[in-house]
Amino acid sequence: MRVVVAPDKFKGTVSASDLAGAIGTALIAAGHEADLCPMADGGEGFLEVLGGSNRITTVTGPLGAPVDAGWRLAKGTAVIEMASASGLVLAGGAEENDAIEATTRGVGELLMSAVEAGARRIVVGVGGSATTDGGLGALKAMHPTQKFRGIDLSVACDVRTTFVDAAEVFAPQKGASPSQVALLRRRLERLAQVYKMESGVDVTEVEGSGAAGGLAGGLLTVGAKLVSGFDFIADEVGLDELIEGADIVITGEGFLDEESFDGKVVGGVAALCADLNVPCLAIVGEVIEPLPTFPPGFTVVSLVDRFGNDRSMNEPIDCAIEVVLEFVEH
Repeated sequence: MRVVVAPDKFKGTVSASDLAGAIGTALIAAGHEADLCPMADGGEGFLEVLGGSNRITTVTGPLGAPVDAGWRLAKGTAVIEMASASGLVLAGGAEENDAIEATTRGVGELLMSAVEAGARRIVVGVGGSATTDGGLGALKAMHPTQKFRGIDLSVACDVRTTFVDAAEVFAPQKGASPSQVALLRRRLERLAQVYKMESGVDVTEVEGSGAAGGLAGGLLTVGAKLVSGFDFIADEVGLDELIEGADIVITGEGFLDEESFDGKVVGGVAALCADLNVPCLAIVGEVIEPLPTFPPGFTVVSLVDRFGNDRSMNEPIDCAIEVVLEFVEH
């Protein structure tokens, strides 16, 4: 069989590249052909699947301490992963984060570094952020923003949430209390008014403008275009061409929920497979109800349900391989 292996990361457990590589090795050993295509949707892993970093710049971290952020520059195109500069992991997770003070300044510093290094095209993957500052920190670091005129700037979003709604939807995941969420919402409302007055851009109704706590909306005001992170990666790696004519496609992620079918990797791969009439297996750490109706030919296996919490957390690769080989052989 020809099997396409196109998983997302299992957040905090295993990277997309490591998972795809291990599954591919097992498939080849079992006599199958494996096309490896680790995926991302704009969040952590975005840079890795596009070739990995070849530059490191020290920037302001989400809570002000300096961090060394990797990014990529090749043939005039820069690839930046916002989580490497302003990610929640860098803040110590939701428990250690300061949801009010967390800043995207480091992302703006990376963008400035990219322009100064000669980039004419920049792609920013946004996801996994610690921030809900509406991109204000980044824009301050990018001053004067005239430097970005003529730059092809794309923001690869992993969500469709609008600017002001970012507070309610994402800030609680970043450690914000209910009163802080209300404060952050008011702050985003005011910031949207300022952005409209200064740039003429109304960020409030633009789908995806709330990504990374509104960073996507902030970058809109300097001429960025917002794109689906999954669609961008899929186009870059030629995923539809790989899937066409395959016997089976394997995808996966740590948690499968409603959001998985709203701009994320698993939903995107499943939709492509349905269009091309190729069976798709999604291996996920855990399934969170409720879920939408699955596309035709789509099968989900939860590692927690199958192997229990301890083994699925400690041996996700071995568990995934076991499921894949069983599925392919049957």
